[in-house]
This record gives sequence, C-alpha cells and structure tokens, in this order.
Amino acid sequence: QRRSLAPSQLAKRKAGDEDEEEEEEDWQPPTGRKRQKAAAEAESGECYRSPFRKPLAPLTNRPQCLDSSQHEAFIRSILSKPFKVPIPNYKGPLGLRSLGVKRAGLRGPLHDPFEEGALVLYEPPVLSAHDQLKIDKDKAPVHVVVDPVLSRVLRPHQREGVKFLWECVTSRRIPGSHGCIMADEMGLGKTLQCITLMWTLLRQSPDCKPEIEKAVVVSPSSLVRNWYNEVEKWLGGRIQPLAIDGGSKEEIDRKLAGFMNQHGRRVPSPILIISYETFRLHAEVLQKGTVGLVICDEGHRLKNSENQTYQALNSLNTPRRVLISGTPIQNDLLEYFSLVHFVNSGILGTAQEFKRHFEMPILKGRDADASEAERHKGEERLKELISIVNRCLIRRTSDILSKYLPVKIEQVVCCRLTPLQTELYKNFLKQAKPVEELKEGKISVSSLSSITSLKKLCNHPALIYDKCVEEEEGFIGALGLFPSGYSTKSVEPQLSGKMLVLDYILAVTKSTSNDKVVLVSNYTQTLDLFEKLCRSRRYLYVRLDGTMSIKKRAKIVERFNSPSSPEFIFMLSSKAGGCGLNLIGANRLVMFDPDWNPANDEQAMARVWRDGQKKMCYIYRLLSTGTIEEKIFQRQTHKKALSSCVVDEEQDVERHFSLGELKELFTLNETTTSDTHDKIKCRRCVNGHQVQPPPDGSDCTSDLSQWQHCADRRGLQDPVLRAAWDAAVTFTFHHHSHEEQRGIP
Repeated sequence: QRRSLAPSQLAKRKAGDEDEEEEEEDWQPPTGRKRQKAAAEAESGECYRSPFRKPLAPLTNRPQCLDSSQHEAFIRSILSKPFKVPIPNYKGPLGLRSLGVKRAGLRGPLHDPFEEGALVLYEPPVLSAHDQLKIDKDKAPVHVVVDPVLSRVLRPHQREGVKFLWECVTSRRIPGSHGCIMADEMGLGKTLQCITLMWTLLRQSPDCKPEIEKAVVVSPSSLVRNWYNEVEKWLGGRIQPLAIDGGSKEEIDRKLAGFMNQHGRRVPSPILIISYETFRLHAEVLQKGTVGLVICDEGHRLKNSENQTYQALNSLNTPRRVLISGTPIQNDLLEYFSLVHFVNSGILGTAQEFKRHFEMPILKGRDADASEAERHKGEERLKELISIVNRCLIRRTSDILSKYLPVKIEQVVCCRLTPLQTELYKNFLKQAKPVEELKEGKISVSSLSSITSLKKLCNHPALIYDKCVEEEEGFIGALGLFPSGYSTKSVEPQLSGKMLVLDYILAVTKSTSNDKVVLVSNYTQTLDLFEKLCRSRRYLYVRLDGTMSIKKRAKIVERFNSPSSPEFIFMLSSKAGGCGLNLIGANRLVMFDPDWNPANDEQAMARVWRDGQKKMCYIYRLLSTGTIEEKIFQRQTHKKALSSCVVDEEQDVERHFSLGELKELFTLNETTTSDTHDKIKCRRCVNGHQVQPPPDGSDCTSDLSQWQHCADRRGLQDPVLRAAWDAAVTFTFHHHSHEEQRGIP
C-alpha cells in the first residue's frame, strides 16, 4: 500500500507510530534513473547539475512581515520610475531628460537654419578650430531663423523686408539707432512682415533668449480688430494678443497696467494692439514701464511733431520703433523729417537744421522757375538726404503686385459741368472774390470755406442748396437758378456732370456683369446722395462712415467680401475708413472727389487691388472739368512728384507746375476738355485725338509720368466707360495700367 509523502502526513505517522516505526524498516520509494544518477553523484563527490540552475526556495504559508518603513520604501521604488513618452519609437527632444531640467551641452538655434527655404536673419561668424576651443560654450552666438510657419508664406520681397526690419531694430544698420520706416506701397503685406518681426523678437536672438518681452501696435481705431485677426491668422493661436478697442477708463487702465506688469521669458499676452486715440488718453499708464518694440501703423499720422499723439508716443520708453506708412511724404519735407526723427532721433539734425540744409534747397530746385544753379544744388542735397534716410527706410512700389494680382486700370475721368453747375459756379466766383486774398498770400476762414463750397458744388448742386436758400456769401440770388419745384428729397443725377457719369457706370456694371463697386467720397453729404440714388435704382448697398462702431465695421466688411453676399455697392467715407480696409469683394472703385492730400486718395483707391483679388480692377477718378477739382489734382501731382524724388528715388521727374499756377484756384475754364491735360503738354495727342507714336518721335507719352494714355472714344478699353461714352456723356480720360508689367500686350 502506497503512503502519502506529504510533510504533514509524515509528521503524523512519526508522532503516532513512533514505536512501530523504530522496529520496522522505513519504506523507500523505488529509485529511477534520475535518482540513481543523483545517488551516484553523491557517492563520487562530483556534481553534473547546470551552474545556471537555481535551487528552489522553500515554500512557506506564512507572509513575510515587513515594518512600515520597509513597505514605504518598497512602494516608492515602484513609483519613482522615470517618465517615458507613451509613443512607440519616439526620439524627440525630451529623451530621458526630466521635465524642467536645463539641457546640457551646446546652445542651438530655435529653428533649423539649414532647412530648405529657411529665412536666416543672423548667422554667427565662422570660427577657426583654435577659436572654437577658446570660446565660452555658454556665450556662443546662435543663428536667428524665422519660424517656418511664417517663412513658408512670405513672398520674396517680404523676406527681404523682414530681414531689413530686423537689422534696423537690432541696431545693425545704424549703430546706436533702433528704428525704421516701412514705406512699402499699399497691398504689399506690411502687416505680415511686422507680425513676423514681432514673433521673431519675442522668441529668439543671437544670445539664445528672447530679444524683447513685450510689443505694442498702435493703429487707427478701424484697424485694431484687423490687426488682432491678422495675428490670429498667421500665428494660429501660438500667441494671445491683447486688443483694446473700447471700454470705460477704469477698465482700460486696469488692462494696460496688467500688460505693463508682465515680465519673464513667457509673457501671457506679449502683444498689445491699441488705437491712437486710446493710447493718447491712457499714455501715462504705458509710460511707467519699458516696452521692447512699438509699431505705428498708418504712421503718417505722426507727421506733425507738435500734436499730442506724437508727444505721447515719443515719450514711450522704448528704443525700437517701426513706423508703417505707404505714403511717408504727403505735403512737405518737414513732415517727412518728423517721421524720420520719431524712429531715429538726431540722424537728420534738428528741424531748423533740416529746413535750412535740405528742405529749402530741394524745393527751390523743384520749382519750374528755378535757375540752373538752384537745380544743381537741389539735386545734390536730395542725393545726400536719400543716402542718409535709405539706411532706415525700405520702399517697394505696387509694381511687385503685378506678378501676383490681376491687371489694374486706373482712369481719370474729366466730366463737364451741367448748365446749372456752370451758372452757380460763375455766380459764386463773382460774389465771393477770394482771389485777391490768395494773391496777397492770405488764407482766411472765408477762403477755406469758399474752397469747400466749390468742391461740394462740383459734386452736386443739392449740397449747396441750403446755402442758396439762406443766401450766404457767394450764393445770393442763386436760388432762382434751380429748376422750378426742385427738392432735395430726391436725387436728380442729370443736374451734376459727375453724378450723371456715376449713374451710367453703375447701371452698365449692374446689367452686364456681377462686379461689385466701392464708392468713395470725402463728404458724408455726398454719401447721402449715393444712398438716395441706390434706393431709387433699387441697388443693395452698405455704408461705412465715422458714425459706425469699430466692431460693426469689421462685420460688414467681412459680409461684403463674401461671394454670396447680395450687396452691390459699398459706400465708404475716405476720412473714416480709407486706410487699411480690405474690400476685395469689389473690383471697381469710384473716387468721386479729390482730396488735397494725395495720400488720402491713394489709400482709398488701394482698397480693392490687394492680396486675394481675383478679378481685373478698374479705378475711376472723377474730376469736374476746368474747376477747382482739377487744380487740386494738379497740386496732388506736384506733391507726388516730390515724393517720387525723395522716397522712390525716381530720376527726371518733370517739374510740372510753377507755384504761381497752383494759386489759380478760383477760376473756371469752360473751353477745355481737361485743364490738367493742357498743362502737361501731352505729345501723344493731336487736335484732341491720340496718335501712335508721339508726333515728335519721342518715347515719352507725356510729361506726367503716371498718365500713360490719353484717348478719345476709340481708345477706351473699359466696356463700362465705352457704354457711358455712347450714352453721350462728354468727358476725356487718362489712365495708368499695370498691363505692361505683366507682359500683356
């Protein structure tokens, strides 16, 4: 009978049958081959067991008792394993490093400078092997590389602009000066270039740390939300800007104080976007600390160094200043000096020194009546001024856009006055008599009021109807000239030459295409007339002027630009929204009246020909023939010629008008088709008709560089204007086209 060999059974048998077991022999299990081998090994003393085989540990039913300290130590050893990224085969920058521990070894750039398409702003000097052994590894300069997210979308001229801006604000172009002027023309992406500059300065420098902690963007109130959207668009949530476009004084002060109190390598909101008006009212809060960079959009607002906005910005504690302006010269060189002095104080001396050394000789040399010696001296001083300013000013013209955008045709349309306008105009000149004041060099309030009255009369007689009713100076007895039963409640386009042309342009555009139109005027009263015309013709429209809130402006612009929006016309006040708006939903723009400042007109006309535009663009500049509007346009031409010489560095810009001619404001030329065209001495036209080539065999189309073509009905390229001509509207036209730059015949 077989018995159990379990230890417990053996112990029982041993205790119960102790006497019996002593007498009997112990039972031995039968030995097999393994047991025989083990016994043989024991007898001989040699062991053939594998050395890698471990003996079995004795089993026990009792758990091992550990004290609390040993238990806690055992648990801690389990939980203290190093962090591992839960991604298979991950070989990122973390590796086996613990979070928050400074990386050991050489410093490196934030982005790969050798990646294809990388935009490198700074490259460390190449060191010899001996110098590499001597240099302190913790102080070695590194590459500064633009974030690939931005460098991939920058066009070639924008990459050049970003590099120029960075070199200026880091004092690499002018030692000791940290400012520059971004003077690119409208539509070249100045905003994107400045966003790239800010993001680079906030993240990196040759010293392997951020160059600045905070940046401030100051812009017109209508562009605050646009700047915020642009930062969000290009940086994709990598940064959280602070935009202030309204609120109570206490709330704004609290936000500005919180912004100024931010410090460290990772500032939560490092970019402040604020309007000029809000900045001026709350400048004391921002002047309590330091700011790494300030960017002034539409910086030509700082053309007067005596105004409060200029003084408030100039007292801001920041060495790095960037001024954005597509039109740095608007009226005279002293305003240009103010802009340069704001960004880099002292490089042109004081205002008095600049006026004596540069402004007076240059202006004398530009006058059509200047002597040869004065012209020579003016050219020398002009070259000297350009050589100084070009170190901190970058300027590219909109010709670059011709590679990326559709063709733009700019047309100056001279419209004859209606008989009613002509009689009112001549009656005003007889009564007001402001000519004597101008001849004596006096500009009184009555003279300025007379200019405004004539400009409104050129737009439409309805705008001066109330003055006729009240028989103000210049309009005594003029009420009888109006048709019987006339009322201002309804618009009558046939009473205004320009309104008649506009009515034809809108009707032909609406009936022959799906194009949208932007109407621009300097006067809200003219916008009221536009509204009456649209209601009578049943055109859908939107209107933007100074009465509209900032938030609502952004919404209506976005809605108008949508291809599915039904609005046909966008009415725009050039004073309220002429700068910075993007109205690419339309491809036709009518500039209804000119402004004394050519920059205002240029800004307004650049609203449609911008990035994102897909259609051919038509710009119509309406002028009343032989009136003060042509004089204003001639004055614009004189200012733009000065800007071309100083800013664009153009050579051989003609001296078109003497200063004496520009004072002949209060005259009416009824016999001409275009007073300006007569004065530029166009060599392309004979007896009012265009000829090819000019009769004298020269290559120059006219003395006025931006007027490339003068034509009659046969030369009209725009079908809308051709239809208006066929409708017996009398006008001449001149246009500047970007077809040539694109290679279109």
